[in-house]
Amino acid sequence: MIFDRPLLPATLVQRYKRFLFDAHLADGTALTGSCPNTGSMRGLTTPGSRIWMSEHDSPTRKYRRMLEIVEADDTLVGINTGLPNRLAEEAIRLELVADLHLYESLAREQKYGRNSRIDILLSDSVRGRAYVEVKNVHFSRKPSVAEFPDSPTARGAKHLEELGDMVEAGHRAIMVYLVQRSDCDSLRICRDYDPVYAAAFDRAMGRGVEAYAVKCMVSPVEIAPIGLIAIDEAGANAVRNSA
Repeated sequence: MIFDRPLLPATLVQRYKRFLFDAHLADGTALTGSCPNTGSMRGLTTPGSRIWMSEHDSPTRKYRRMLEIVEADDTLVGINTGLPNRLAEEAIRLELVADLHLYESLAREQKYGRNSRIDILLSDSVRGRAYVEVKNVHFSRKPSVAEFPDSPTARGAKHLEELGDMVEAGHRAIMVYLVQRSDCDSLRICRDYDPVYAAAFDRAMGRGVEAYAVKCMVSPVEIAPIGLIAIDEAGANAVRNSA
């Protein structure tokens, strides 16, 4: 995914109220922008960090700049949670995620489960349906290891249960962890931060849900999926080897 225009660099002052940030441009100009990530962004909000912002000219927008990338651990990390679905679709088209590119049609945001919407619904006259849930990943505590989640997510656990229901209904169900950083060679479930999600992951794997982790290359020009990385879990359906 190539940005419409190269991102603007700045220095982070603070991120607050979950959806706002303050920054300084290179010439010292202070600004406030929007943050398209309402999660904890653990490890990515250190004052003084280098950041990159997109610029938007629409008169209906309250803030012209939007946070897109933060530098952390000497790597660039994409934080925009509005991008992973698009990046997952790109990864599928590039044949990076198993055989998902072979499905005839792709639909976005389809209703399913218990008052939920699946991120991507694949369908095929021969293969049937494949329900694909996408989760954004940007947390890392240990070099080369990405982790999900970075805070408790009851909604994420619910999605895993619903994917398991789809498998038991005779369909295929896939969890795609979209890692918006290129310095990680594996992903693991963050069991200490969210044991409930970890238990739901284990149940989902036992029910036949598949799991893949896709690593991205991140730059101020583009964010691009580049391949699978290992998932360090015991579940039989978690893909452990890079493709």
